[in-house]
This record gives sequence, C-alpha cells and structure tokens, in this order.
Amino acid sequence: MRHTDVWRAIDALAERHGLTASALARRAGLDATAFNRSKRENPDGQRPRWPSTESIAKALDAVGESFDTFAELLSGERGGRAVPVIGLAQAGSEGFFDDVGFPLGHGWDEVRFPGLGNESVYALEIQGESMEPVYRAGDRIIVAPGVSLRRGDRVVARTRSGDIMAKVLGSRTQTRIELLSFNPAFPPRDVPVQDLSWMARIMWASQ
Repeated sequence: MRHTDVWRAIDALAERHGLTASALARRAGLDATAFNRSKRENPDGQRPRWPSTESIAKALDAVGESFDTFAELLSGERGGRAVPVIGLAQAGSEGFFDDVGFPLGHGWDEVRFPGLGNESVYALEIQGESMEPVYRAGDRIIVAPGVSLRRGDRVVARTRSGDIMAKVLGSRTQTRIELLSFNPAFPPRDVPVQDLSWMARIMWASQ
C-alpha cells in the first residue's frame, strides 16, 4: 500500500460522489482541509503524511460506501476477484482440503476481494475466539497455500487432528516447526512436521 495510492483513492471516492476533496471532508465532519493536497506531506516536504483510518471510515460512512469500495479504489480494480469462502469449522474437518491446503470440490460461497493478482487463494472466515486478538469472529483472511513461507510470516496451520491456528512462523527445521502466538501470554508451539496437515500464508485480511 503506497502513500500516493491511498490519497488517489480518497480523491476517487470524492469524485464518484460529485465532491471535491474538501467537500468530502466537510460531509464527513472533518476539517475542510483534512484531505487537501497541502496536508499530504509534512511541512518539511520530506515525509509523507497519511490519512488516519478514522478519517477514511468517516468519509466512507458520509457517502454510504463500504471499505470494500475503498479497497477497489485503492487497487484501481472494479469488483475484484471472486474467491471461495471457507468457514473455520469446515477448515478443521477432514475431506475439505488437499495436502497443500487448497479447498476441494465446488459450490462454495464466494466473496470478491481486490488486489489479489494471480495467486490461487481462498478466504477463511473466522469463527469464535480462537484467533483473537488479531483476528476476530466475522473477519475474513485471504489464504495462499501456494506461496512460499519465510520466518515472520503470518500463517494458518492445520494439524492432522483438525486444529486450525493463526500463528506467526518462527524457526523451522526438517523435523519441527515453531509457531508463535499473537498474544504474548501464550508460549510458542513446537510442532513436529508430521503432525501438520498443511500450512498456508495469510496474504490479506478484511477486518
């Protein structure tokens, strides 16, 4: 996500509703200069100034648009790609995925996501509290089983016993994989490779 893309998306949001950037800011209850070009860099002209997520949310609410719309404007896409949506309970069940972590069969519900490129991906809908505090019930994460993994990546891992976990990939050897918790109150898990059914990288989240 680039600084120029975010501001371009704000301009495009204003334009699609027949507004100037200043008029959009006023409608959102913000200072009329909040989205002006003069506010997009710090006074020294050396550092970019980013709009806050709160101001973007207020602008979207003011014109009756969702964050999905803003994401489309941000990526320059219209509508995005349709990807299958898998429930967390389904992801933990046998028979729904191949050995790499791709869903099997057809007839899944679909959702459109922008900016996904050509990767083979699907959306995993979070249920319950098992992935808090980073991912909460109702969040959808884009999972890319075919993408190579590196230490520090956010991943979804499924054990052969059916446990589904969102973790941070730690160290790994030929026999064991370290999975770090988002919550520091929980210690790392050292999982034997043979106990993992699959592990896939989290590429994006809708929260």
